[in-house]
Amino acid sequence: MLATALGLVGGVLLGLMSERAAEPVMRAVDLLAVFPSLLLLLLFATGAPGSDLAVLLAVGLACAPFSIRVIRTVTRQTAAGGYVRTARARGDSAWALARYDIWPNIAGTVLADAGLRFVAAVHLAATAGFLGLGRGAPAAHWGRMIRENLPGAALNPLPVLLPAALLTAFAVAVNL
Repeated sequence: MLATALGLVGGVLLGLMSERAAEPVMRAVDLLAVFPSLLLLLLFATGAPGSDLAVLLAVGLACAPFSIRVIRTVTRQTAAGGYVRTARARGDSAWALARYDIWPNIAGTVLADAGLRFVAAVHLAATAGFLGLGRGAPAAHWGRMIRENLPGAALNPLPVLLPAALLTAFAVAVNL
């Protein structure tokens, strides 16, 4: 959840920034977007073994660039609308523009993007658990459940298939 919030906040803030101020930041976002998410996860998690915070940061950084791109695009399109220009001409403050003219029009897109990024973050976190990254055994983790039950999958596939099916059902339920 926190990893998804990182991308959403970044996207909304960058979307509301002026074009000149946001361009250098967007180049850094593009650089982060081409970096493979699994490699980023491995770099962070092996740098801090047993740390869920490292996994959280890696997942957040892996998912954030795409969310930032989508939200920035829809914010720029909305800000170019006639009613926003009218509100600027009326003398509305930047906060009033963002709160009353831009946010209500991008909220649906932001929520849809949040659902997609949340599912991607959950799957990447499950991958981290499957690889043995993050906190150890007492903490419950879907990826770790699959990995620990994998040796017995030939005898009984249910302990492997059930966490995988629940992960899939969770992803579908979040987006519905």
